[in-house]
Amino acid sequence: MTIRTQQSISGFIASDPQLTQTERGDARFYARFGQENFRREDDGTFTKLETSFHNLVMYRATAERAYERFSKGDSFGAEGYLHEYSYERDGQATDGVEFVAKKIGHDTARTQYDVDRSQRSASQDTPARGQRRAFESPQKRPSTSAPALGR
Repeated sequence: MTIRTQQSISGFIASDPQLTQTERGDARFYARFGQENFRREDDGTFTKLETSFHNLVMYRATAERAYERFSKGDSFGAEGYLHEYSYERDGQATDGVEFVAKKIGHDTARTQYDVDRSQRSASQDTPARGQRRAFESPQKRPSTSAPALGR
């Protein structure tokens, strides 16, 4: 049996996350994320290069949960895919790329947190198959997590 794989990224949330609504009424999470870059030298050391910044988006329930749980500065790992698009700015066609995350979690190597494993009712979190839940913007919880390690 083969192992299913997806594209993945890791980085840190570089801007305050935004939660908006698509034309279809689905939740949409957006944030800029940063990736620290390093070059391995011949002597085995690493040289820090310029940090790169990119667009991160999520949709529907994943977007709502990420908006509640992620703040600027949080380190994360995500799985999903690259989406290339074109748009017009100042009368000129411009190309862009964003990472569409289908799954996301805090980077356990850089974040201390507690896991709540209490049972959740399936009916409270998941609409019946084939039904769409109406978009409701969740209230962002104040950050109560411990400071990230290694930063």
